[in-house]
Amino acid sequence: MRVVVTGASGNVGSALLRELASRGHDLVGVARRTPDLPHDPQEGSVRWHAADVAEDLLDPLFEGCDALVHLAWMFQPTHDPDTTWRANAIGTRRVLQAAARTKVPVVVCASSVAAYSPAEDDHPVDEDWPTDGPSPASYCREKAYVERLLDAFGAQRPDVRVVRVRPAFVFQRSAASEQRRIFGAPALRPWMLDRRLLPVVPIPRGLRLQAVHAGDLARAYAETVERPVHGAFNVAADDLLRRDDLGRILDAKPFDVPARLVRGGIEAAWRVRLVGAPGDLFDALLRIPVLGTARAKAELGWMPHHSAASALEAMLTGAREGAGSDLPPLEPDASFP
Repeated sequence: MRVVVTGASGNVGSALLRELASRGHDLVGVARRTPDLPHDPQEGSVRWHAADVAEDLLDPLFEGCDALVHLAWMFQPTHDPDTTWRANAIGTRRVLQAAARTKVPVVVCASSVAAYSPAEDDHPVDEDWPTDGPSPASYCREKAYVERLLDAFGAQRPDVRVVRVRPAFVFQRSAASEQRRIFGAPALRPWMLDRRLLPVVPIPRGLRLQAVHAGDLARAYAETVERPVHGAFNVAADDLLRRDDLGRILDAKPFDVPARLVRGGIEAAWRVRLVGAPGDLFDALLRIPVLGTARAKAELGWMPHHSAASALEAMLTGAREGAGSDLPPLEPDASFP
């Protein structure tokens, strides 16, 4: 199959290209910044095209493809929601319009647990749970809007097999530097994450976390490309991380702190640009539901190979070591030793 992947150089895109290449697919990678890598058909490598989904002509890239996987997304700058709206909401609308014009038969789109409406308890929700977002954060609002775009696209194009994937937090070692840059403090350095410097760690009261390794998520995406499935799929590892689990991963003694204090500190730090995520995104973290993954396991034949704990550990280890890859968004931070 000829598969086009937008956002192909990012955290999920890089893992998906590896997975699809291992299955023998002909790959086209679309990204704003493309790597300087040769195309070698014998090695199943990728034909790269530089394009901004929010403004560039996409039809020539989609012509003749058997499936399109839309992963392109911009998290930063959180202080400029007009820019992220243009990239994420308008960009996705343009991708779907181009897919319709070029008669792409399969469209798989990245959604998120952050598209879901708040949950009142930890009972896992299935894919029918409302997708109105858990907070007013730009990221959540844009993910919810993309869900509406997909609803409309599917209704208008019943001939197209439309799939949306809603993963938990996605981690892998090679994306650690990128995720440090996106979410962390600008002054953060690997040595600051040394376990010996963190004897205790404050955990917001009520926090619980699901995650999935990028490699496991890539296998789920690949199955949605290859299998005749429609609709939404939740994807997460089987374990749910709580306070003691996070303390164990950080090798530190955890203690509860009121969520409102953490929220206030994050918001204040974000306003002076010391951290990359605003307070309303922290609100979303506390309100998102627990994902049930029965449908992915039954219809995609998918099972996680990594636990949420090991995925998070891989990212933290990579962050301590300044890990990255030769793809532009994932390159190691030059200021790190």
